[in-house]
Amino acid sequence: MSLDAFERYPLLFGPSPVHPLDRLSDHLGGARIWAKREDCNSGLAYGGNKTRKLEYLLPDALAQGADTLVSIGGIQSNHTRQVAAVAARAGLKAVLVQERWVDWPDPVNDQVGNILLSRIMGADVRLGSDGFGIGFKDSWHQALDDVRAAGGVPYAIPAGASDHRLGGLGFANWAAEVRRQEQELGIFFDTIVVCSVTGSTQAGMIAGFAGQDRPRRVLGIDGSAKIDETRAQVEKIARGTAELIGLGRDLRADEIVVLEGWAGDLYGIPVESTVDAIRLTGRLEGVILDPVYEGKSMAALIDLVRSGDIPKDSHVLYAHLGGQPALNAYSTVFN
Repeated sequence: MSLDAFERYPLLFGPSPVHPLDRLSDHLGGARIWAKREDCNSGLAYGGNKTRKLEYLLPDALAQGADTLVSIGGIQSNHTRQVAAVAARAGLKAVLVQERWVDWPDPVNDQVGNILLSRIMGADVRLGSDGFGIGFKDSWHQALDDVRAAGGVPYAIPAGASDHRLGGLGFANWAAEVRRQEQELGIFFDTIVVCSVTGSTQAGMIAGFAGQDRPRRVLGIDGSAKIDETRAQVEKIARGTAELIGLGRDLRADEIVVLEGWAGDLYGIPVESTVDAIRLTGRLEGVILDPVYEGKSMAALIDLVRSGDIPKDSHVLYAHLGGQPALNAYSTVFN
């Protein structure tokens, strides 16, 4: 079964834009760096990588007669904000379980940024006390049961829209989109850098690029501080997605790369390299990154270019997944 066989509900403007980061490239003195901007991919609540995934989950929800999307994430989850937006766009309800995945002292952490936007869009936001974890939670199952008990028809969307049969399709399609943009630009991106936590963004890329048969590295940068869990999740979803879209071969171990060293000790806590990467990218390019995902993957990119692990003759595509609304909950970092 090919990727084209799966129904999509159009939520994006079209291909997300690709542009060079020339001043950053010159500053680092190595590979040429470009960005592909999932934060600019849609008119729905600032877009983001999960909106691309939800293009494939929403038709499945509608086919099942669902009236309520039920999902889960941290208090400043980009994913749940995008679920709220997609529900509003499709005329559905949204129930969002927002847990304390990040032990962050900002006093307005649960009032600003992503969670504020979800409330504005009419989602039923439920605060939970559980800590970080990408597995299936009792609180999420309870929310599903509550919808059923009230006579609704829930559609279950796991954290990050990841551990779902269709979770990798959005970024398998992203890989096809990159190939078309390369042809238009006359360039080949030999290295992709992307943050990984719940796993399906990188996993979808791996599965999609595997069918292109070109020497390309997809470097996942762990943002979870639980590298073994993240790597296992990426591998599981990548292999499942590859089979789903009819790749016709097993993925090789060297196609599944998740690197550690930039997450710090805990998910969602910016470390010095995170803040430095956010400031550098902002001051050189006017591009805003977030402290949970993009700041960490950019910190890795900077180090990998400076060390020569990404060679000087490389063309690197940095996947900007969105998430800047969360900055509002981290104001004390940048005072």
